[in-house]
Amino acid sequence: MEDFDPLKPETLESPHEDYKRLRRECPVAHSDAWGGFWALTKYEDVAAAASDSETFITSVQNVVPKVAFTGRRPPLHLDPPEHTPYRRALAPLLAPKRVAGFEQVIREICNDLLDQMVAKGGGDICNEFSAPMPIRTFAHWMNLPPDQVEVLAEVGRRYNFAVQSDDERETKESSKLLYDMARALVQDRKENPLDPDIDATSSLLATRVEGEPLPDEMIVGTIRQVLVVGIIAPTVLIGSIAVHLSEHRDLQNRLREDLSLVPAAVEEFLRLYTPYRGFARTATRDICLRGREIKKDDPIALVYASANRDEEIFEKPDEFILNRRNIKDSVAFGRGVHKCPGAPLARLELIVALECLLSKTSDFEVSGPVKPTRMPEIGALSVPLKFS
Repeated sequence: MEDFDPLKPETLESPHEDYKRLRRECPVAHSDAWGGFWALTKYEDVAAAASDSETFITSVQNVVPKVAFTGRRPPLHLDPPEHTPYRRALAPLLAPKRVAGFEQVIREICNDLLDQMVAKGGGDICNEFSAPMPIRTFAHWMNLPPDQVEVLAEVGRRYNFAVQSDDERETKESSKLLYDMARALVQDRKENPLDPDIDATSSLLATRVEGEPLPDEMIVGTIRQVLVVGIIAPTVLIGSIAVHLSEHRDLQNRLREDLSLVPAAVEEFLRLYTPYRGFARTATRDICLRGREIKKDDPIALVYASANRDEEIFEKPDEFILNRRNIKDSVAFGRGVHKCPGAPLARLELIVALECLLSKTSDFEVSGPVKPTRMPEIGALSVPLKFS
């Protein structure tokens, strides 16, 4: 008998209710879905597994359910030390000082998208704002030419919603298009290299391991990963934030009146509505954890969304508490060697997006059915809003 069923219909809050039950009754849970997998729901277990890259590897399966149909995409699909050169090539380009230079570009993107929504009195904040915004941002970060920015925005949007709609044919088709874009970009940078200090593709091409360049297909896989790594999470999280602020107008008004509170609010929203719940590891040996026997090669979901609401770590975990005393314990961006290197850019996107949304409106509220996302994400995929 399985401990939980991730395939059953969900609302925005029902998964959190299920995880609360599992943390209390069965913190190391098993599901028969997608061929069977384990789920770690307690903060202590999730943090420990994420930090142990020898026992819990990502090179077999990096999410539950498994959605990678094509080649390996470093650095997430590799374990140390193989993943290290790819991460080292990207990390300086995602450092806070480097990322800060994109604030104005992000603000212009946000204002342009929101102006279109304001003009008609609202719309789907996910489909019309939080989905295209990070795609356009990443396109600029990748130094794509203007004509490719909109192409990526459309293909990225298709991929995003195909994954969330469990449309395997469209997921494969849009993923192939993303690979085609990545290959074209790698070829262009070979012919027209840019400064590796400002361009991710050029940095990867310039990287050497024992004097040898990185394999072309692995560079293509890395670029393909980068093109979509930051697309889905902001879409879902901004949707969840919009729902929360619609239900808590006092907080919405407080933030609007004092935008200096937005960065702290974003940190708490990241904890409360952690957009990923199923980043996965595979056991390299038999493990006994809290009395459950996990066998070698078993897939294991590290449920960050559950860990971030663990009652033993966070006081009143289901509530939004601005300036929470231990907010730094949040695992919204993971832990260990695979902790998200793009966290500074993601934070900046979320802060600017929320500032712009509050500044462009005097009030907003949910105006129709909210569509929840599916595993491996958790949160809102579609949120119709009415603007005032």
